[in-house]
Amino acid sequence: MVAISVDAPEVTRQHCQKLGFTYTFLSDPNAEVIRRYDLLHQGGGPKGADIARPAEFLIDSTGTIRWINLTDSVTVRARPEQVLKAFDDLKPAAPSGA
Repeated sequence: MVAISVDAPEVTRQHCQKLGFTYTFLSDPNAEVIRRYDLLHQGGGPKGADIARPAEFLIDSTGTIRWINLTDSVTVRARPEQVLKAFDDLKPAAPSGA
């Protein structure tokens, strides 16, 4: 799991420490990757700052996006059970008779 934010590296580091995040959290202050995935919410942050639109992706080992969850609110995220179901739905079915 990886998260990406437009915040500067030090802000991202402080945010992760404060909230206890233990996964990789990348800083993209120029929004290069965020723009590549068409996730820039121009003026959507505090004081009209550009922020990343809330989104979750499941990307397979080939780099193919297999599932996307997009929301319009910075406070809404996919629930863990939604992500786990999406992950399970991507698993190939077990061969019959096995």
